[in-house]
Amino acid sequence: MIPWLDPRSQPGFPPVRRALTEPNGLLAAGGELSPEWLLTAYEYGIFPWFSAGEPILWWSPDPRMVVFPHELRLTRSLLKTLRNEHFEVRCDTAFAQVMAACAAPREPGGGTWISPQIQDAYCRIHEMGWAHSIEAWREDELVGGLYGVAIGRVFYGESMFHRATDASKVAFAHLVRLLERLNFAVIDCQMSTDHLRSLGGREWPREEFQAGLKVWTQENVRPGSWAKECMRFDWRSQA
Repeated sequence: MIPWLDPRSQPGFPPVRRALTEPNGLLAAGGELSPEWLLTAYEYGIFPWFSAGEPILWWSPDPRMVVFPHELRLTRSLLKTLRNEHFEVRCDTAFAQVMAACAAPREPGGGTWISPQIQDAYCRIHEMGWAHSIEAWREDELVGGLYGVAIGRVFYGESMFHRATDASKVAFAHLVRLLERLNFAVIDCQMSTDHLRSLGGREWPREEFQAGLKVWTQENVRPGSWAKECMRFDWRSQA
């Protein structure tokens, strides 16, 4: 059994060591998706993930998939795409559009966990400067991107999409270079996937991840829009 969190109470979660091993990381149910609950959850390495119509479910899996910015791995073909500048990359100019695109079913008749409830919640914290989108554009059409939450020196990646080959990978590569410039420590990718591993992701024990969060989330990186951040980087020097 997992604990039920009273949405009328102050945000609070059980210790992540109490999360289930099957399903991996399920910690609690209930609470709400207000900014206070969401930001408290992320600070402790906890995130919501549930289907529409279900109670809110909170997770903290072990191990955790992370990307350290200096470990970004780029294939030869992706580097060629980056150097040829096939896409214009922007930041925080179309957050709601990116979320809606990420929410679109990946196959006909498929579902999504990014419900209108989730979209509304993250748009609220985007307006507060905590959530961000990195967008790949082609001829003023949004063709790829990702979104996530930034607290202190940690970026918590949530979802990505593409409508053109390599568009989401280009957005991710630009995110990593931007985070290097802003002195971020780590990108939390939550669950392990082959796609993230191909970009330099690796599994990290939850205990070590939590120890890092205690330091990084308290360091002085303030919320605010990233829309004015320059998203042009010199990829020619990238090996």
